[in-house]
Amino acid sequence: MHTSLSEEIAHTTARLAVEEGLEWGAAKRRALREMGLPARTPLPDNDQVEEAVREYIQIFCADTQPRELRALRQLALVWMERMAPFRPHLGGAVWHGTATRLSDVYLQLFCDDPKSAEIALIDHHVDYDPRTVPGFHGEPVEALSIGSKSPELNEIIGVHLLVYDLDDLRGALKPDTKGRTPRGDLTAVRRLLEEKTDP
Repeated sequence: MHTSLSEEIAHTTARLAVEEGLEWGAAKRRALREMGLPARTPLPDNDQVEEAVREYIQIFCADTQPRELRALRQLALVWMERMAPFRPHLGGAVWHGTATRLSDVYLQLFCDDPKSAEIALIDHHVDYDPRTVPGFHGEPVEALSIGSKSPELNEIIGVHLLVYDLDDLRGALKPDTKGRTPRGDLTAVRRLLEEKTDP
């Protein structure tokens, strides 16, 4: 019974993540509300949600998702090239291959001086919205959020630049529970676009 409930939550979470572009944490909490479950109900882990998301995409979005993912990776690459001095790394659904047109792009920047990325945006006359988001380990991290047009999708996509200290870079590249690289640098993203495959 326990696994099937966890699976049901994962599938509802996947639907919300794909159809509404919700982050997984928010989608899990919404799934509980939609299913009328108590807030304390144990949630499926991210690996289980990722599996459900991949399944959902295969069933409902197989004809559109690869093109949308490619467009988001191209947009990510544009911003990574612009922010190259800050060692940008792409993470999240766009890196892992589970993104759709509703997904935002998450880039982690690793700076000697946390203000330098902000100054670069100001110098390029880019409008951004500063806010604080949870980082790798749940610690608060400054994010510079931008709306950027994807020419392929003809839509404005949220691009979030998460500003980390240069010292955080080593920990950022530790493999995840499945032994995969959790994020990729410019070279890795260029390679993805050449190969057209998931990491």
